[in-house]
Amino acid sequence: MTKRTLEGTSRKQKRRSGFRVRMRTKNGRTIIKARRSKGRYRLSV
Repeated sequence: MTKRTLEGTSRKQKRRSGFRVRMRTKNGRTIIKARRSKGRYRLSV
């Protein structure tokens, strides 16, 4: 059997790309801003 394409834990996902992690850096804040302006339902994980 082939493996699933998406693997990983939710803790790792949160630590890498959660809202609070994004807000720490200038670039992260830019990402959130871009997603807000686009009208995303979810800004981050």
